[in-house]
Amino acid sequence: MGDETVQLSEQFEVWANLILAWVGFGTLTGLFAKAIMPGRDPGGPIATLAMGIGGSVIGCGTLSLCFEGYHVSPLSMTGFVVATGGAFVILFFYKLLSGQVVDESQPPPPRRMRLYSTRRRSARREPVDHY
Repeated sequence: MGDETVQLSEQFEVWANLILAWVGFGTLTGLFAKAIMPGRDPGGPIATLAMGIGGSVIGCGTLSLCFEGYHVSPLSMTGFVVATGGAFVILFFYKLLSGQVVDESQPPPPRRMRLYSTRRRSARREPVDHY
């Protein structure tokens, strides 16, 4: 019973280290892809993390698909480069589908006028006569 518990705790420790490494790596690649992409980027920290992890899966999978028999670890320099490229592709398609990519051949849409101000107004002041 004691040997199985030690083996189970070692296996849990390996999985915990792997998950923490992927979270850190995904955050770094997502941040790097957002730094490369021009313009304002959508999403918060969770979206950056998911984009980085998804980018590493897409980048490393594409590299393995293009070069048969070539296995790249996502936690290497080559893995960082292809993961950043994959996260960049994910961010580009996200911007494309959300309509943030500008079509310069069309005039900009007309701006809507606001009927009411969204700011709270302080107590109204009487106009001061400076004469």
